[in-house]
Amino acid sequence: MALGLPNIRKLLRTAAKLAVVAAVAGLVVYKVYFAPVTVQADKVATGTVVAEVLGTGTLEARVRTTVSPKISGRLVQLLVDQGDRVSKGQLLATLDDGDLKQQVEVAKAELALASATVDRSATDIVRAEATALLTRTELARVTQLQQTRGATAYELDQATERRDVAEADTKRTQLVKVEAEKSVLKAQESLRYYQERLADTKIVAPLDGLVVRRSRDPGDIVVPGTAILDVISTEELWVSAWVDETALGRLAVSQPARIVFRSAPDISLPGKVARLAPQTDRETREFVVDISVAQLPKIWAVGQRAEVYIETGRHTDVMTIPQRLVSWRDGKAGVMVDHAGKAQWQSVALGLRGAETVEVKDGLAAGQVVISVPPGTELPREGRAIRYNQP
Repeated sequence: MALGLPNIRKLLRTAAKLAVVAAVAGLVVYKVYFAPVTVQADKVATGTVVAEVLGTGTLEARVRTTVSPKISGRLVQLLVDQGDRVSKGQLLATLDDGDLKQQVEVAKAELALASATVDRSATDIVRAEATALLTRTELARVTQLQQTRGATAYELDQATERRDVAEADTKRTQLVKVEAEKSVLKAQESLRYYQERLADTKIVAPLDGLVVRRSRDPGDIVVPGTAILDVISTEELWVSAWVDETALGRLAVSQPARIVFRSAPDISLPGKVARLAPQTDRETREFVVDISVAQLPKIWAVGQRAEVYIETGRHTDVMTIPQRLVSWRDGKAGVMVDHAGKAQWQSVALGLRGAETVEVKDGLAAGQVVISVPPGTELPREGRAIRYNQP
């Protein structure tokens, strides 16, 4: 049966639609499965790979001291301020010393009095000993006369009594001198005590360093332990950085490091590991590594934040590729390479891993092209045709 003209037109429209759908489907299949994928080319290079461990910490002084008074008093002068450099023994502050000066003068007077008492007792001893000698001589003469009946028993008793009194007086003056000498020692100790307290009104720098904080002002009442100034030694500064415990086995004293202060993020300054803390924080699972700073930025402050990168390995003249090129299949590392214009996955043996590059020990040759795609894009499947971005 012959088709009418309307039916023929309907069939043609349907056929045209099917042809368009087939063309679109074919185009989609071609684009998805057969069209060349645009990729980027990276060549295997020869260079240096540096493995580093990252830590974050603060700049600290190895030696830090708080300047405080040894005695209580009113702060009269404060001769330095934050940011001032000081030398060991330099006068930093003074306390009110009026009362102590008076006490020193009183102690000196007491010492002079005690010394005069010693001198006077020494004179008394000389006089008493002379008297005792005279009475002994007289007793000997009277004793001899009494034996020849030239003296009476009464006269002998009197001579004996005078001798005993003179000797007792000698012992008394000797005891007075001993007590006076003890008074001198006591007065000397008292004078020394008040002199030391007077000296304590002058507060001096305990070390060569830098004043990083001033806590008091003239007129304040201070007591022992009151912080007046904080002084640090600038001979050794370090960054006390917290590092994850997984890196413990790779770290050692004297390893080189680079330090990046957040105030100068584009500058890496040299340093080295000074010591490792033998204790890990039970909450964060991190431990402290102190990094000696060999060079400071132009402007720095104790307590400022910094990142440290501790070098744990360095391989030179080895084949390297960017870490972003490495992919993993079934636990094996590999990269996509250009094989006759098609993508091919190539397993590789990796060596030392740096921050951005990784050492390739086997699987690639120097100068070989490794392909990659922009971030967020999947690598082409193996065997897919590829083409390169035009510069």
